[in-house]
Amino acid sequence: MANKIREATHAGSWYTSSGTKLASELSQNLSKVTPLPELDYHPPVSDAKAIIAPHAGYSYSGPAAAWSYAAVPTEKTKRIFLLGPSHHAYLLGVALSRFESYETPVGDIPLDLSVIADLRKTGVFSDMKASVDEEEHSLEMHLPYIRHIFKGRDDLKLVPILVGHPDKTTTKKLSQVLGKYWDDEETFFVISSDFCHWGARFSCTPYYPNAPHPPNPVPPVPYHINPASFTPPDLVKRFSAADANPQVPIWKSIEYMDHEGMELLRRPGEAGAVEKWEAYLDETKNTICGRNPITVLLNLVQHVYKDKAQKPQFTFVRYEQSSKCLNGRDSSVSYVSGVLRIPK
Repeated sequence: MANKIREATHAGSWYTSSGTKLASELSQNLSKVTPLPELDYHPPVSDAKAIIAPHAGYSYSGPAAAWSYAAVPTEKTKRIFLLGPSHHAYLLGVALSRFESYETPVGDIPLDLSVIADLRKTGVFSDMKASVDEEEHSLEMHLPYIRHIFKGRDDLKLVPILVGHPDKTTTKKLSQVLGKYWDDEETFFVISSDFCHWGARFSCTPYYPNAPHPPNPVPPVPYHINPASFTPPDLVKRFSAADANPQVPIWKSIEYMDHEGMELLRRPGEAGAVEKWEAYLDETKNTICGRNPITVLLNLVQHVYKDKAQKPQFTFVRYEQSSKCLNGRDSSVSYVSGVLRIPK
């Protein structure tokens, strides 16, 4: 390629292009992350192997993403596999970058060209066009955080993977290919995903008129015992004013639906985890844009731990919404930070 460095195309719009300002913003976000003793969350998390983190503009999702990135055990990590969904180009399977490094305002990140070459030989992956690579924000929005938490480290390398719509055969092969890297203690996985995109502009307006408070609320959602007056929720696929329950504003319904999804992800190694996750997505039509990278992770965990008694678990440490929807004209996007911890 003529240019071997992927340009930070969203700098100056989705986040500041000033390296000094960006480093300060990231540091401030990370400084606000506090331990959560009730979740045994004391960052950095030594037994963490993967995170789920959002990828919206930093003014929206940057503070939430910090809760995932604070957990990364940077001292022992030298390679990051970054899996993000394809928003702009239809992709049947999974694709690799052809660049040699990725630019960020706080420093470039070299790609692990040796590993990428080995992955390419498996025949499982296609190659991203340069234009697709630079247009995609699901990968780029993680790069400044990755570079920042590994600042001063010249031994960090990145393996970006764009995830389209791999079929079950491709997903099975992908699990086998990625399995050996999962077993490498110096390799860490980042899964890029926002959660519910609610609103007519997203063609997504499901509503639970009788949504209870989430059974395992993710901070800062408050914990309290579910009111006895709530009945098991029935889902309305398209919200209308006639369906509205004054006791359950739309944002509370979204909160419950997102927590449903997180609850299914807590134990990704258990039998049936993939099927339950896919059934949930099919039933709710929740617009979790990183659903396919998350499904890749679930299948990978199923492959690695299928014959092991001890299974990894997700700890979800942050849940936020960009705004609180009150009527059918409103819209919002949800942001989730989760940490996958492997058995000690």
